[in-house]
Amino acid sequence: MTDPLGQSQVLPYLVGLAAKGFRFTILSFEKPARLEKEKAVIANITGKAGITWVPLTYTKNPPVISKIYDRWKLKKKAARLHRENGFDMIHCRSYVAAEVGLAFKREKGIKFLFDMRGFWADEKVDNGQWNQHNFFFRKVYRHYKKKEQEFLQEADAVISLTEAAEKELHTKPVFKDLAIDVIPCCADLDHFDFHRVQDADRKKIQQELGLAPDQKVITYLGSVGGWYMIPEMFSFFNCLIQQRPEFVMLLLTKDDPAVVKEQALKAGIPAGKIRVMYASRDDLPVYISLGACSIFFIRPTYSKIASSPTKHAELMGMGIPVICNNIGDTGQIIKETATGIVVNDFTDTGYGRVISKITELLSIPKEKIREAASRYFDLGKGIEKYRAIYERVF
Repeated sequence: MTDPLGQSQVLPYLVGLAAKGFRFTILSFEKPARLEKEKAVIANITGKAGITWVPLTYTKNPPVISKIYDRWKLKKKAARLHRENGFDMIHCRSYVAAEVGLAFKREKGIKFLFDMRGFWADEKVDNGQWNQHNFFFRKVYRHYKKKEQEFLQEADAVISLTEAAEKELHTKPVFKDLAIDVIPCCADLDHFDFHRVQDADRKKIQQELGLAPDQKVITYLGSVGGWYMIPEMFSFFNCLIQQRPEFVMLLLTKDDPAVVKEQALKAGIPAGKIRVMYASRDDLPVYISLGACSIFFIRPTYSKIASSPTKHAELMGMGIPVICNNIGDTGQIIKETATGIVVNDFTDTGYGRVISKITELLSIPKEKIREAASRYFDLGKGIEKYRAIYERVF
């Protein structure tokens, strides 16, 4: 819960569902440093909503063995809590939690909701953590793919982040008739609302960042590295400033600004064309509002068809057009709403085609983009979908 995704993609839903009469106990694994820093914040949120929060210490190493240990701790703690509370359902996010949830269904008859959040085992292979040339990691991968089938077939409800993942599962004969609900990563559109950003706040931030009134900003939100194609994004920006020198790139990230700027310099981007900083969730809307547009390229691996980038929802809520590649349902959403440009060709020629449309991109009305965000990513609608699933299961 102390990670950003916990605060954007778990707590808001549960707070909303608690207001509808459901009673929750959250059992989560927390990184020690973040728990120390954020514990009071999370305890305040959960306390006000009447939610019980039981944090456990996350174990990072050694790989796989740490997950087995954490699973043991999770099951032991969940069993004690069940004896005290008598839970009606276990809502499991991802696979390690689902192993415990399925065991409780089999052993105790508790309802089991598998909120799969993506193809987790395939992500581990795609990002190189589970090298399939290694006998041990092949065994681990096969174990979790077998478990994945059990989770899907035995769950009382299954939730996917994307329609693309739902379609992929339905291509497999064993899942041909599987009922799947799709709930993307939604955003609090009351928080991510360009109407609420004051001009005075924007101008103050512009001055702090040393941005001239005639400069345009292209933003990037999130980590630098990992799934994100930073070299390709820097290459795109290089092409952009050759034709549109008024642009500056603002990266809103927790990563070390010195390291990010060094990467940008190596990519040939002049130091004066880049800004790197961290913005808290409370401050993020005003920083996002500086952008004329935003960019994100994510490695298009097999597992990413099941991903729903939270940043897409937040940017659309702020009325910001996006330049991105097709991950999960992003390409389909942009095509249906005409709120951005999808990049398929990561070459200077491909970037040039996008840049030739930049004026058209920047002319998309903010209200149009925000209205599309309301249709696809509104947190209130996500909460209502969960409520309907809960009531159906019960």
